[in-house]
Amino acid sequence: MPIWVRRFTREFEDNAFLKRLGQFEGVVSKVLSLAMVGVILVIIIDLFIVLAAALRVSPENGFFGATLSQVFGLFLSVLIALEILENITAYLKKHVVQVELVIATALTAVGRKLVIVDLEKVTGTSLIGLAVAVFALSISYWIIRTSHRS
Repeated sequence: MPIWVRRFTREFEDNAFLKRLGQFEGVVSKVLSLAMVGVILVIIIDLFIVLAAALRVSPENGFFGATLSQVFGLFLSVLIALEILENITAYLKKHVVQVELVIATALTAVGRKLVIVDLEKVTGTSLIGLAVAVFALSISYWIIRTSHRS
């Protein structure tokens, strides 16, 4: 059997294959981290543009007026992106997905949706769905937190 065939078959042995798979996961995690940094920078730039535009509005209508929920939404978007980056970083360090952090990120995302929702355009069914999501995520978070304490 040629030497290249032996080397190729050795790469598919369990230990070598798992090592290569781990290296692939590491590369993907690093690429995701860099992409998330880019996303965070874009959101921050967008936030500053919205803030600058909101501050140019005449003070008689209030500085933020109708854009206040948009500003809060962008702030929460930055926090959500930072939490996702923290998830990726934790995975790179420990090779474990931290369920508590994932649920906290999901809670923040649903909370952001509640902050920016236009009550005149959304249906009651959608609001009930958001309420159920908040309730389910809150219960899940509570269960995870209490199980970690004991």
